[in-house]
Amino acid sequence: MKQPLSLIAAALLALINPAQAEEKILNLYSARHYQTDEALYANFTQQTGIKINRIEGKEDELLERIKNEGSNSPADIFLTVDAARLAKAHELGIFANVTSKVLDSRLPAHLRTEDWFSFSTRARVIVYNKTGVKAEDVQNYEDLANPKLKGKLCSRSGSHPYNLSLMASIIAHQGEAKAEELARGMVANFARTPKGGDTDQIKAVAAGECGVALSNTYYVARMLRSTKPEEQKAMEKIGVIWPNQSTTGTHINVSGGGMLKTAPHKEAAVKFLEYLASDAAQRYFADGNNEWPAVDGIKVSNPALDSLGKFKADKLPVKNLAMYQTKAQMIFDRAGFK
Repeated sequence: MKQPLSLIAAALLALINPAQAEEKILNLYSARHYQTDEALYANFTQQTGIKINRIEGKEDELLERIKNEGSNSPADIFLTVDAARLAKAHELGIFANVTSKVLDSRLPAHLRTEDWFSFSTRARVIVYNKTGVKAEDVQNYEDLANPKLKGKLCSRSGSHPYNLSLMASIIAHQGEAKAEELARGMVANFARTPKGGDTDQIKAVAAGECGVALSNTYYVARMLRSTKPEEQKAMEKIGVIWPNQSTTGTHINVSGGGMLKTAPHKEAAVKFLEYLASDAAQRYFADGNNEWPAVDGIKVSNPALDSLGKFKADKLPVKNLAMYQTKAQMIFDRAGFK
């Protein structure tokens, strides 16, 4: 049976130029679980006509899935939060090197590597109870080890990537001995066994269960924007410190991603990564999820972030945070920071 010439021509065209057939679909594996990202993705589809098929899950589950799928993986892009998790993906060898003048020109060098890119940042700040702790006593991360804070420090687990990345930055700047001294001092100051997430630490500080804790800024901003009376009242009781302003600057972590080596829609994947560095996408990160843009000079409209004021950020390259993750975990283990 003869095929119509139009069908034969279409088939030949697809063979000659497969990129045209592929670029209208993007398969995204994401460990970001923020409802506000819906608008971020919808805007990309509206701009490009590329439909996003999204699978969400925990980082380890998605990485295991990608590894098991191997060369048959449908995933084009892997997105997650925390430099250590992005570095883990790199170490598994799933990311492809991406050459893009757009990404190189828009993203600062310390926020990108050859195969994964940071698209938003968050700072790890000190929150303190205004009636239980003096602001001048908690100006630096190192102050959290001061004996005057004995019985006043709350924290999430030492094995959590947010704390590991912070300790990795301390190792990078000050060496292992100083980092271990800090870890042991923090353990000695615990008000309770580490538990819960950053929001739990903020609420515990407000309730007076402890006097001081660490938190990523987007949790603070989320509480500041809350319409719940109890959370509004809680935020009236705490102060926020940008640590280490006279030295290295406040520790910064990131959210980011990269293109997979086995990506079936590589052209669409690069377009998506470049889109995440666009002005519109950068504003979504800030206004929608209380993160800071990775691109310099983006004007955002987020009263909660504005209320926290300006600060000096640590410019340590994000790949260095990953470099010292294992040592950070070993230090926490030796210090008894569970």
